[in-house]
Formats: sequence, C-alpha cells, structure tokens
Amino acid sequence: MSQQGAFPIVRPRRLRQSPAVRRLVAEHRLHPAEFVLPVFVREGLSEPEPISSMPGVVQHTVDSLVEVARECVAAGVGGIMIFGVPLVKDAIGSGGDDPEGILNVATRAVVDAVGDDLVVMTDLCLDEFTDHGHCGVLADDGRGGVIVDNDATLERYAAMALAQARSGAHVLGLSGMMDGQVAHVRAALDAEGFTDTILLAYAIKYTSALYGPFREAVQSSLQGDRATYQQDPANATESLRELAQDVAEGADMVMVKPAGPHLDIVAAAASASPVPVVAYQISGEYAQIVAAAEQGWIERERTMMESLMHIRRAGAGIILTYFALEAAAVLDRQR
Repeated sequence: MSQQGAFPIVRPRRLRQSPAVRRLVAEHRLHPAEFVLPVFVREGLSEPEPISSMPGVVQHTVDSLVEVARECVAAGVGGIMIFGVPLVKDAIGSGGDDPEGILNVATRAVVDAVGDDLVVMTDLCLDEFTDHGHCGVLADDGRGGVIVDNDATLERYAAMALAQARSGAHVLGLSGMMDGQVAHVRAALDAEGFTDTILLAYAIKYTSALYGPFREAVQSSLQGDRATYQQDPANATESLRELAQDVAEGADMVMVKPAGPHLDIVAAAASASPVPVVAYQISGEYAQIVAAAEQGWIERERTMMESLMHIRRAGAGIILTYFALEAAAVLDRQR
C-alpha cells in the first residue's frame, strides 16, 4: 500500500532491483585478501590423505602443502595457517619445538616458496604434539587426577614460539588458552630479537562440540574435554575481559573461535578491540555445510558465501575458513 500525506513514498526495493544496483549499495563485501586457509601437514605421508569428516580437505605432504600455498598466492588469499601432525607424540609435545619437527620443516618450506607474498601463520599449541591430547603439560592435581600446569606450559609455548619464528613464520597463533601466554611468548621473542613476529591471540576460544572433525585431522588422542581452559559458551563478559588482557599483554590480533555460533561475540569483540579481529569458521561449521549440500538440502556455494558474509558483517576483518580458495574463486567469477 502506498504511503500518503506529508512524507514521500518509501520504496526500499528500488535499491534491490538488479544485481548491479545491489552491488553498488552493498554495505559489506568479501575479499580473498581477508581469508586465511587452515591447512594440515602430516609427517610420513607420501601423498595427501583425505579427511573423512571434512570432504575436500586433506592432510598434506610438505610438497603438496607448498603447492597449495602457491595456489593461495595466485588466488589472492591473504594467508595460510599451518597445523602439524607428527608421527611421534609424547607427554610434553617435544615435536613442537624440534627444528626438524613436521611443523617447523613445513613452515620453512612454505616461507621459502612464497616469501612475503602470503602471510604464513603457524599454530602455537601443544595438543597436536602431546600423547594425551591436551594443550599443555599435565601435572598431579593433588586429588588423584591431573590438570594442565599453566606455568610449565608457558615455558613450552615460549620454546615453540622461538622455533616457529626461526622457521620464518610471520604470525604465531596462540591457541592454547593458558593465562599469561601472550606476555610470556612476547617476552621470549623480544629477548631473541624476533620483535617483528606477529602474535595472534586466541582471546575468545569457546569449548565446542564443533571441533570434532579437526581432531580427526590432527589425529588427536584427547580423552575428555578442555573445559578447564577453554571458555564457557554461556559467558560473554568473561570473554571480553580476556580479550582486553591479551591486548594489554601485546597481542597484535585477536581471535574469536568458533565464528558462526558466536556472531554476537564477534560483533562485541570488533567494537571493543583496538587491534584486528579474526574469526575462525571451524571444522564443524565447514562439515555441516558440506554434508548438507551433499544431501541436496542446501546449495553449497550460496550457503558458503552467506556464512562468510555473516562473519564479515558481524565485524571480523579476517576470516579463517577451509572455504578460502573456493570462496576466492567465486569472488573472482563475480568481478
């Protein structure tokens, strides 16, 4: 029904009438330079190994990882986040800071191949390297059980940080959720002259049921959960307090993970943070979209792009997504 009286007729649909008009007035846009592709590199492989719960995603060899890094450069993708999967794990995750460990070897190979044409990020956490699957060093809790020893774990993180920096990583992703990890790692890096190494703090990382496919990807041996150090999804104020603490300790960027289920937190973090906000569309989010699309229940490409736009619109400036190369190709077609 037309409006009458003193006010003009309002027709918002005028600005939706064609693809060209819609593009012109779009308030938010996606760009490949804002995407980071998470990748897995596994020691001992002779060829890439598919991950059953993440169709289209593989555990890479070092050689195939280098090739996908080159693909990222060609597609204009902003970065790559490398997760290492070692052959041998132990209680303290000694493979994490071994210069010849899979993550450090792979990082050197990627940096040698792409230089500064791609931002090379490494996961700084022990869970892929420990035989118990936790993100730190375990200790007796005095009640017949075990806990993750925060301060002993910080020492391991510092050693890993130095190994990754020496391997040429541009950004270290501190994902272990230990108290004080940013300050401790920053001090260790600065003391060794790595003052330009960027720290991405996983400031808001919720315990989630959606990490399952990732744990297959890194062949995690975790029993139980990580609820004593990852954050409770029921809490928001606590998460923003931890974000502020990480920034105060020297974080150059901050992470919200998972992204899709916590868009309210992404928006709150973007409003509060003086440094870039990164959101991680995690393995379970990816798997849900792919599985539903394979059943014919949703359109894969449209759902993928819509999910990424939701994260961007919420305020994330950088998105870690397993769809990075696929989404970049869609954006290239749409230009």
